[in-house]
Amino acid sequence: MTKQIKLSQIVPDNFYGMRLDQALAEMFPDYSRSRIKEWILADAVQLDKSVQNLPKFKVVGGEQVDIVADIAEDQRFSAEPIALDILHEDEHILVINKPAGLVVHPGAGNADGTLLNALLHHCPSIAEVPRAGIIHRLDKDTTGLMVVAKTIPAQTHLVEAMQAREITREYEAICYGKMTGGGFVNQPIGRHQTRRTQMAVIDGGKPAVTHYRVMEKYRGHTRLRLRLETGRTHQIRVHMAFINHSLVGDPVYGGRPRPPRKAAESLLVMIRNFKRQALHAAMLRLAHPITSEILEWHAPLPEDLVELNAALRADTLLHGMDEA
Repeated sequence: MTKQIKLSQIVPDNFYGMRLDQALAEMFPDYSRSRIKEWILADAVQLDKSVQNLPKFKVVGGEQVDIVADIAEDQRFSAEPIALDILHEDEHILVINKPAGLVVHPGAGNADGTLLNALLHHCPSIAEVPRAGIIHRLDKDTTGLMVVAKTIPAQTHLVEAMQAREITREYEAICYGKMTGGGFVNQPIGRHQTRRTQMAVIDGGKPAVTHYRVMEKYRGHTRLRLRLETGRTHQIRVHMAFINHSLVGDPVYGGRPRPPRKAAESLLVMIRNFKRQALHAAMLRLAHPITSEILEWHAPLPEDLVELNAALRADTLLHGMDEA
């Protein structure tokens, strides 16, 4: 479904010589420049009652601007009373700690039971915001922090901050192999050429940078802290597999379980039965989209990762680091 909006304003005189798309973005800051450009190209913008569909058109000041445009609503999805672990909420944004197993957005095979359905129930007015305010995603079985916009102005500013890499996201993970120190992976990511549901490091892919540092070393595994510069689909999982340190439990990029030699049966069972990627969005820091206040949240490790770390730590204390 769509919602029609109508906007009217006079171009300020000091905008003389400015591009139309730039001028409208300044005049209507609740909407992104890319969205305004789409409206211009779709003949939804009039200057002095005449359609103007050239984004590069130079304004002179004093023109009457009228915009009649459609914005997609998410009312085609149903609201569902799904519990949310809310860490912060105000009139503009919502920060949640997503559990494993919760799909973020409805799609093929997941028409309901998603975070979007939960958001529509928790905050019905969010249906007026595209994608119900979801500006970034976590994979179904990745846990941790997400920020959601409750209004269009908040969404516009958060999307722009995300694109400008002004939102900091840090993750914890457990990977296979012994890593000696931190570093980063700077490899482009795109759709896998033959397995279309998967991503891969490929020539011509989108730039992707993942920083990592070692938090704890185990016999045959490493506990990591990771920070994203970019936000490509499956980025951490793909990058860690690319450097031969895939995440424990990753059903797509992890390969077969690789427990350390002579591990106790309990640890063997735990690793074999860890059916999700051992990945958790642990920290989120951003400037509030309306007040500009710098805010930061931390989400504790979920119980399954706490137990896996404890088991690997006990195994290392029992056998020592040298016998993997």
